[in-house]
Amino acid sequence: MKKTFLARRNGLLSPADLSWGVFTLGCALIVLLMRVLAPNFFWKAFTPVFRTADALASQSHTLFSSFRNARALTAENEQLANENVAFATENQTLLRKVADLEALFTPSSPEVSSGILAGVVARPPESPYDTLVLAAGTNAGVTTGMEAFGAGGVPLGIVSSVLADFSRVTLLSSPNVTFVGWVGSSGLPLTITGAGAGAMNATIARSASVTVGDTVFAPGPGMLMIGKIVRVDSDPSVPGVTLRIQPVSNPFSVAWVVLRNTGTLFSITATSTP
Repeated sequence: MKKTFLARRNGLLSPADLSWGVFTLGCALIVLLMRVLAPNFFWKAFTPVFRTADALASQSHTLFSSFRNARALTAENEQLANENVAFATENQTLLRKVADLEALFTPSSPEVSSGILAGVVARPPESPYDTLVLAAGTNAGVTTGMEAFGAGGVPLGIVSSVLADFSRVTLLSSPNVTFVGWVGSSGLPLTITGAGAGAMNATIARSASVTVGDTVFAPGPGMLMIGKIVRVDSDPSVPGVTLRIQPVSNPFSVAWVVLRNTGTLFSITATSTP
């Protein structure tokens, strides 16, 4: 039987590929011979090609450099944005500080503004309840017994202990504090005691006709408002009524206080160091 030989399908090069290879090799040999035998003509002929290649290379470099510059600009913009946020936060902090200081040094209480300015570094729950720790001590002239005033000249408490750079203020709402005050427009005297957690209590005769909303005053440079009556508890078996007093200023959110001696004595039954 006669065998039929088929063409190899796995040949590496087809006749067409071989032709293109021979053509490319021939072009390369011609360029090489031209470069060796006629260098002047070679450079004249290929100078435009080289210039075009240089221009393309320069444009490519500029393009890639623009990408690198864009990344650098993006990183710089992010850094500037973070700095702007930090500056904005600092600005808000300074504005809050200015507002607090303006409230402290209000023209309505010039006597209070002549005291020692102290920042609050700890308040409940960081410090014991109904106490404030201040960043001012004996080095700043603070002494035990000085009164602490908040915004608008509102009495907050009394300095109960002092260190070199820190001091502790026992608030009027502390259960350890008892002082004499007044209530209502007629100025009825009453003894006020701290009830803890910022609240205060007082007992007065039932016939005094004190009502919810009446203002409570404390001694100082004059009669200083410290709170209002929010509830009146009455027990028929007791001749007096108990007044529940809410402070006019939240002592646990105060950031700055003014300390000074007013000559007013508060009765404190217990003290401790900061």
